[in-house]
Amino acid sequence: MSRAQSHSCEPARAAPAGTAAPAVPTEAPEATTGRPPELLRLPGGLRLHRRRSAHAPALNRAVRANLEHLRPWMEWAAEAPTRARTAELTRAGTAAWEAGTDFMYLADLDDAPGRVVGAFGLHGRIGPGALEIGYWVAARHVGRGIATAAAGALTEAALALPGIARVEIHCDQANGASAAVPRKLGYRLDRVAEAAARAPGETGRQLVWVMER
Repeated sequence: MSRAQSHSCEPARAAPAGTAAPAVPTEAPEATTGRPPELLRLPGGLRLHRRRSAHAPALNRAVRANLEHLRPWMEWAAEAPTRARTAELTRAGTAAWEAGTDFMYLADLDDAPGRVVGAFGLHGRIGPGALEIGYWVAARHVGRGIATAAAGALTEAALALPGIARVEIHCDQANGASAAVPRKLGYRLDRVAEAAARAPGETGRQLVWVMER
């Protein structure tokens, strides 16, 4: 999991990526004039599709079923979200897509359509010309390459957008599974940054991985 995604289940505060705890951007989200594909079909029957309000019940079920799995790395997983809260944040994600600042996706499989196996996002919270990828994968689907395949597809989609020249993935130094994703995709470890530890498993040392056009 990389830094917490804004609008995953809790509001973004001032902000990280991959799937880490919701962070608060230090500056207003940057908008792009382009839009990534709303549906990405990947090998193995994996699909990434734009998250919409109709998906809120399935997303809420998936989050609640994976709280123990998510809690070490995601600040927003400290408490189970209500269905109303997930619906509210899903609507906010829809508005962010329309504004061109954040692009939220859910992952499912052809053999289980509609069952959320992970959540992914492209977030304009790291400054101009860049997007940050956030992600988490359900516990029962870890180890199947879902995060790597999805993050690879989103990296390509992000770098194809007008004005976007850099993609980043942020994760805590202790989160080895999350760090393996950008490493496999050929990202460069740009730096280790000090950050407030907001989730139980975090060390406060954040790995910042970068891919440039």
